[in-house]
Amino acid sequence: MKPHAEITEVWPRDGRVRLVGHIHGHPAEGEWRLLLTRRSHAEQRLDYPAQVKGDRFEGELPVADLAAATDTAEAELGVGVEIGVGVGVGVEEWDIHLTDGEVELRAGRRLDDIHGKKKIMVFPEQRVRGIGVRPYYTVKDNLSLECRTGAVT
Repeated sequence: MKPHAEITEVWPRDGRVRLVGHIHGHPAEGEWRLLLTRRSHAEQRLDYPAQVKGDRFEGELPVADLAAATDTAEAELGVGVEIGVGVGVGVEEWDIHLTDGEVELRAGRRLDDIHGKKKIMVFPEQRVRGIGVRPYYTVKDNLSLECRTGAVT
């Protein structure tokens, strides 16, 4: 199995998403950060400190930062959003990694023998400035964040 950041806890609440897990398959020495990469624009990144003790890591990110980054990108593209069910809804996805500046370990949950988490584990959405932010597992059981503009889900 490839080295990765094994997620054990996801806490989306109070305007933040807190992540707890273990570094799997790679030495956990040095300084580590949570790295968010916008899937549609890989050059757009956000990063936050992660505390590492042994192989355990913990970090959190404010959902307002994702909402602001999504707002900014829409403004630059000149995209208007109409509020309404299914009308003008835009979705931006951010992939989560843990990095020490040398390697980027994809965040996910693979060691629990539960496959297909995308349909099983559903996290609550937090809304900031008309943008809904929620963590979700991908079809490969990686953890990502979805920012949805427009319609309330």
